[in-house]
Amino acid sequence: MARRGVLLGITQAETTKPDRTASTGYAARGASRSMLSSIGELAAQAAKAERLLEGETVVELDPDLIDDSFVSDRMENDDDAFAELVRAIGERGQDSPILVRPHPAISGRYQIVFGHRRARAAKQLGKPVRAVVKELQDKDHVVAQGQENSARANLSFIERAMFAQNLADLGHDRETIQSALAIDAPMLTRMLSVTKRVPDVIIRAIGAAKGVGRDRWLDLTLLIEKPSNLTKAEELVETEAFKSTTDGRFDLVFDLLKTSKKPKKGAAAPRTARSWVLGDKSVSVTTKDAGKAFTLALKAKDASRFGAYLSENLEQLYRAFREEIQAGE
Repeated sequence: MARRGVLLGITQAETTKPDRTASTGYAARGASRSMLSSIGELAAQAAKAERLLEGETVVELDPDLIDDSFVSDRMENDDDAFAELVRAIGERGQDSPILVRPHPAISGRYQIVFGHRRARAAKQLGKPVRAVVKELQDKDHVVAQGQENSARANLSFIERAMFAQNLADLGHDRETIQSALAIDAPMLTRMLSVTKRVPDVIIRAIGAAKGVGRDRWLDLTLLIEKPSNLTKAEELVETEAFKSTTDGRFDLVFDLLKTSKKPKKGAAAPRTARSWVLGDKSVSVTTKDAGKAFTLALKAKDASRFGAYLSENLEQLYRAFREEIQAGE
């Protein structure tokens, strides 16, 4: 198979939005819609990963000559699952080859694109690693790595978000990151919103949090933005009791911040009211700014339709607002 054909689709950003038409009797919204669409995405990504290896020569490599990828996509290892993988490879051999590329900086060595756990298992068993070797540029490398792991590893939301942040830190553009994770622009914005607002030390202390999805992480970002809550979270993750906990570390942090005392009545910032009227007086707007709360009231002949239009476009408006702020930082 020609290399061009093998790589077809790896570097193409998947910008086409999924069909959002709900099936009869069921309206998929928010996290539910994301969960349903992800089932199809995983199947598609698995197929792409398989196509990378189709028709290619499989060779056996010394695991001591293979280095990890230059970008991490996991936060912690599942020891039980890895032990099962070692047992399976020991009994019947390595069923699926891994993908490596010649190391871009060290002659005679290789760098894993995907298949880290299989390579580690083979090394532990003292067996050579079955692998396909391909020449890949960094961009093709990270896209293939992200697509294969999205299909096979069942990475949690925060692991995928951290992978996205790692790629951004390495200078990869948003289009490449979206293609690697098979996500759209709004989802990438949400992921980076979490990784930028929740300190890295707290994310890594919590760990992969396999059962915690996007919405709860976004809720945590709102709680942790309060300086006093941030201090509490930083203190909590340093305690021995927290470090010794294997499950539910996210819940420990979230519950602590959720139950923090709310400010007393009367301590809120004074409300600032403003009014604005269009030149032809077809619409007037009154706003009230209370710091963390902002209300807007419309008065116009078509206020209902205009308000609905604003509501439908809030996500796009807020994303543009955040991007403008980040561009100015």
